[in-house]
Amino acid sequence: MVGVIVSFEYEGDLDRERVLGVAEKARASFEGMPELRLKIFTLDEDRKRAVNVYVWESEAAAKSFFSDELTERVTDLYGVRPRVEFVQIAALVDNSRS
Repeated sequence: MVGVIVSFEYEGDLDRERVLGVAEKARASFEGMPELRLKIFTLDEDRKRAVNVYVWESEAAAKSFFSDELTERVTDLYGVRPRVEFVQIAALVDNSRS
């Protein structure tokens, strides 16, 4: 599995409603997406950032999703350019099925 951490760092004011609105509108588009195991939208107002975390079944799926076009689209949505980091997932604990 591969994790992708997408960070949006704001230097000025963080528009809380904008970030929450993006998450709410985008949520449905990720439901049932092939090879996407998990997607988390976060908001950290104290640090003026939004961080989205993805868990993909394969590196190929993760890398094909994060195109230059996608980066431009989310830059427009969030108002800042994201930093995208790919990480190898060493272990995953999922208690949601318990």
